[in-house]
Amino acid sequence: MKQIARTSTPTRKLLSCALASCLLLGAAPVFAQSTGATIRGQVMADSAPAAQAQVTATNIATGLTRSVQSTANGGYSLAGLPPGTYKVDVNAGGKTTTQNITVAVGQTATVNLGVGGVAETAGGAATTLDAVQVTAQAVVETKTSEVATYVSQRQMEALPQASRNFLAFADTVPGMVFETRSNSTSQLKSGAQSANGVNVFIDGVGQKSYTLAGGISGQTQSQGNPFPQLAIGEYKVITSNYKAEYDQISSAAVTAVTKSGTNEFHGDFFWDKTGIRDWRESTPIEDKQGFKNPSGETQYGAAFGGPIVKDKLFFFVTYEVKEFERPRTVRTDDSVNGAALIPELAQYLVSTSVPFNEDLWFGKLTWQPGDAHLFELSTKRRSESEITDIGNGTNSVQSGKTNDNDSTRYDLRYQFNSLNWLNDAHLTYEDDTFNPRAMYLTNGQRYAAWTQGPNPSEIGTFIHLGGGADFQNKGQKGWGFQDDLTFMGWERHTIKMGVKFKSIDLNSFEQQPYNPQFRYDYYANLLAGNTSVADMVPYEVQFAPSYAGARNIESKNKQYGIYIQDDWDVTDKLQLNLGLRYDYETSSSFEDFVTPQGVVDALRGWANVNNPNVDYDYNDYISTGKNRKPFKDAWQPRLGFSYDLFNDQRHVIFGGVGRAYDRNVFDYIALERSKGAFPSFTYRFNTPNHPCDVGVDNCIAFDPSYYDRENLYALIAGPSRAGAEVDLINNDLKVPYSDQVSLGMRNIVQVGGQDWNTSAAVAYIESHDGILFTLGNRRADGSYHGPGASFGSSPWGDPLPGYGNIIKADNGVETRITQVLLSADKPFTSESPWGVTLAYTYSDAKENRGNAANSDEHYSFDYPDLDDVAFVPSVGISKHRFVATGIVEYWGLQFSAKLTVASPPGKDSLNCYFVDGCNNGYFETLYFSPSRQRQLDLAIQKEWDTGTDLKLRVRGDVFNVTNDRSYTNFNTNRGDYQNGVAVPNPNFGKRSNDEILANLPRTFKLSFGLHW
Repeated sequence: MKQIARTSTPTRKLLSCALASCLLLGAAPVFAQSTGATIRGQVMADSAPAAQAQVTATNIATGLTRSVQSTANGGYSLAGLPPGTYKVDVNAGGKTTTQNITVAVGQTATVNLGVGGVAETAGGAATTLDAVQVTAQAVVETKTSEVATYVSQRQMEALPQASRNFLAFADTVPGMVFETRSNSTSQLKSGAQSANGVNVFIDGVGQKSYTLAGGISGQTQSQGNPFPQLAIGEYKVITSNYKAEYDQISSAAVTAVTKSGTNEFHGDFFWDKTGIRDWRESTPIEDKQGFKNPSGETQYGAAFGGPIVKDKLFFFVTYEVKEFERPRTVRTDDSVNGAALIPELAQYLVSTSVPFNEDLWFGKLTWQPGDAHLFELSTKRRSESEITDIGNGTNSVQSGKTNDNDSTRYDLRYQFNSLNWLNDAHLTYEDDTFNPRAMYLTNGQRYAAWTQGPNPSEIGTFIHLGGGADFQNKGQKGWGFQDDLTFMGWERHTIKMGVKFKSIDLNSFEQQPYNPQFRYDYYANLLAGNTSVADMVPYEVQFAPSYAGARNIESKNKQYGIYIQDDWDVTDKLQLNLGLRYDYETSSSFEDFVTPQGVVDALRGWANVNNPNVDYDYNDYISTGKNRKPFKDAWQPRLGFSYDLFNDQRHVIFGGVGRAYDRNVFDYIALERSKGAFPSFTYRFNTPNHPCDVGVDNCIAFDPSYYDRENLYALIAGPSRAGAEVDLINNDLKVPYSDQVSLGMRNIVQVGGQDWNTSAAVAYIESHDGILFTLGNRRADGSYHGPGASFGSSPWGDPLPGYGNIIKADNGVETRITQVLLSADKPFTSESPWGVTLAYTYSDAKENRGNAANSDEHYSFDYPDLDDVAFVPSVGISKHRFVATGIVEYWGLQFSAKLTVASPPGKDSLNCYFVDGCNNGYFETLYFSPSRQRQLDLAIQKEWDTGTDLKLRVRGDVFNVTNDRSYTNFNTNRGDYQNGVAVPNPNFGKRSNDEILANLPRTFKLSFGLHW
């Protein structure tokens, strides 16, 4: 009882200190809990527990030393170790045993140590190694409740890869998809949720995107990389059941550790060349035009690190560059015959290439003044510039935009240790900006083909000329403090806890369209005798003047987080992981916003007088600046277990249940302000084929003077906002979250004398409260749909009087997914120089959005809300996905391969092919065979040892060896039901655009490298 009293007292003090957000410096040095490794187990001497044994781990590369004493029952725990190889010395009763052990990022390795003739065990198969040996058997982590998989540095160095984005290897993990889209941008997704739910932790610090969608800061609409790959040591991917230390997340967590300098000088240089016209197959567009566009991609970089003072002070620095010229072709929509265009328009149908440039810097200083102290200062600088939105469709060269995407981050870390305490404190600063701009300040011209007659309909917009519509200024900037602590003084318990605070300024200015956009009915103009561009008359114009002096929609956000986690070894076989997390965020832009009085008056008059039967209360969306409060219910219990069947770490059952809260993307919430400060207006011109009543509903007679934007602005001079969209956010907006349940088993099995690590798990995840924008308009009787209809006929013609359409935002998006996750890997070792990974995922995913273009869709206008909308299979998700990789060294060569096979992802379809047609239409998810993914990549590398410290390597990669094509666009309209007769669509199931692929054509890459 006395022992219990002594150990429980500091635990209570620790919790009180954490709640007070104190620094907790009386603790041992530990890398942030999400990246630091732990070696734990039992010390046995002469077949009995060795109490008070001294266990010391020394990092072979840096000399960093950690020491602990074993407890009364021989238990020990060395937490917070930087991933790497350690010489572990055990001293008990005057006897010493040494063992070398390699641990990975965020790993907890159970290693039983013996002295006096007692054998050591590391996962049941450790080998006692000589103390001076610098290689060691990597310990396999099986006793964890997380659904997690590691990506090693060897995989990143050896496997075929085109992008040098280190996250591209995450798709070797069951449940993960690294998606490269047709515009060469990429995103990382997991399960049925959008990319917004992902968070990446580098050296324990989250890289969350607060303003923009995409989950990872800087990845929205980017061809670039979030971090230099040369700086990443290794990483772990957790798809569900992560512990309480992980925040701002609802799908997958990626935790990575960066490289540091060591006691030896090391350097790397690489140069990659790919995408050259003669080194790749034609794209579908190039097949049609009969020639390849100029193109080329160059990537190069270098890294260098070493000691400044041996065993004390180290440095590491790296620099990577991307220089791309991507082919683009401007062409008409498939519904329009480009050969029929007048020469003035046809001249813009050209082939060209667009540039993309990225510079990535990372540097780190590491100072170890003593065993109890460790300091690190690291910085990352990312700078991107590109020209985009040209070609691969109807955008001409002059209608493109520039895009600058920059990021600067600093991280100052201090770690301190004592006998049973481990502490890690971070002080961080970040400054990320995203600034797309139209290339030219001139009117935009959008030419479309329309059917002619009493009911004209648009066939397709086939060419965009003039200035583009985009103008944005978005980003996040601020500082943060976080402190993680581990306490190991309580028998059989490892207590982790932490606090976090961030003060972040967010901005999200957006003026759309920045240049007035005039729309033309091409064939109607030709029929009217307007055969030149100068004579053509537009039927519509859209523009967005600025009313405010400042161009930024800003918010000063404060983020608070606290957690506690207990990893409790109930018995030698059973471990429980018991965690609780709480997060809280204030957002001044949302909470202090005051709805303009004109909008309030219009809503009151509309709802109370003209439209008393509206099915929602407009008061729920009117903000006084005092009636909105931060979301305060983000309590997140996370419970897990692992059970080692035979106490040898070779057969372990694991599982867990937990809740994880994310956050709302500021870019969505800012629309309430930006649509009011920078509203867009649409005016119609009374022209042939597009008649309207002049003076009614923003209909005016066309005059060429309107090509002067100042004359357009005069139309809405003064307080009038006629036609301006009104965005409303629910005052009680919640934060999206997911509930996760998992159960599985890990096994280490021998096949052909080699150990294979296998895992089989079932995971079920529900996500709730995703933000959704719906149409707030209602008809005169208060209804949404027309008489007798439960679908379609949305009330776009019933705007808010004196304004335009009402777009309201609520929590509504939900997803459900059941996944079977299977994996097997045979690690590559020097003794057995080949390695294989196999990952299979079965996904049964459903969502309530209906008519969603993709998993990122946050608009829905077919129903008033999603309350009674049925769940349908999710779009963009393959039911079956298999990824296999292999690495082998033979004949002095290194061979590697990656195979990806995925069944067709779901495509959303509106099915009107039944009784009532689309009056009661419904959505279904369709799967088209040509959209399945099947890609084989191969690489071969030769390295020459010069006999000095310098090694040279030459490498060739071939991507998509079979030149398989995965198409993305299909006609999903089954048909209609007209006058009691089913009318099928003859184009159903055909490719609506056979030029856009989800994968690369067969492409060759040549690489050259140096290592010293």
